[in-house]
Amino acid sequence: MLYLGIDTSMYTTSIAVVNENKGPVFEERRVLQVPLGEKGLAQSEALFKHLQVLPELLQLIPANIWNQIKGIAVSTAPRPVEGSYMPVFTAGTSIALSLAAALRVNLTTTSHQEGHIVAGLNSLEESIGTEFLAVHLSGGTTELLVVNKTGPGRFKIKILGESTDLHAGQFVDRVGVSLGLPFPAGKELEKLALKATPGAASLLPSSVKGYSMSFSGVEAAAQRLLKEKKRPADVARAVEGCIVRTLFKVLTKAIEETCLNEILMVGGVASNKYIRTELAKKIGNKGRLYWAKPEWSSDNAIGVALIAQEVQTANLSRY
Repeated sequence: MLYLGIDTSMYTTSIAVVNENKGPVFEERRVLQVPLGEKGLAQSEALFKHLQVLPELLQLIPANIWNQIKGIAVSTAPRPVEGSYMPVFTAGTSIALSLAAALRVNLTTTSHQEGHIVAGLNSLEESIGTEFLAVHLSGGTTELLVVNKTGPGRFKIKILGESTDLHAGQFVDRVGVSLGLPFPAGKELEKLALKATPGAASLLPSSVKGYSMSFSGVEAAAQRLLKEKKRPADVARAVEGCIVRTLFKVLTKAIEETCLNEILMVGGVASNKYIRTELAKKIGNKGRLYWAKPEWSSDNAIGVALIAQEVQTANLSRY
């Protein structure tokens, strides 16, 4: 038995198929193209692009897979809370509904955030408890969460803290575009930062109040550094260093106040190797960081497909 997952996030169209043992069988994703120099897409434009790309990706699924699909899951919203909505998710939802009807299989609805969490959990070599801290770090979300797994593929999620303005990924992308990097800029900014001089990571401050994080002020400070002709690689490393210190502040507070010390790190920004290494060093023995596989950190449909497998194997399917 195979299970299909579909996710249409702000900048990535993704599909994935897993088997009854949660093993990946097929996976394909495509980052939506953004013109060089631009800092993103309008929702309407991104929705249109998803509707163009998704059928192309589905055609890549080998013919012998289709007759083995016993369930489909799709992310219908950014987060699993009432009122969470982005138009881009209607692209995946409409096509998933059509496929489920045509194949006569059950459709499970979930959220983009739950997909990230499940992808993260299933990429670990060891299991963690049913209650844990999580950080969702991407272009559309910067949140510190308390997560309770309530059942197969189902979670109760409480936001402890979040960005009050720019998300971490937006911070990376805006500075990256100013550096002449293509959007989204995460991977190229990480490569550029490898050429930084010692001490560059401390060039920018971090802005945290309680559990609230802010990146708009430090983004402006990074732009000033560029105008002052600071080395591009040093500015790139400064962005990474700012994110590390920001996360360290909120995580140490959360560990102390919640008594939870297992922390799952997911989202595209969490794939950055420097951030992974330096944050782990700073946290030390205060907590245990669990990182999604780098290829499963960025937007993908693996977690969504796994939710279909978990929910429908447990006979908890719903339309």
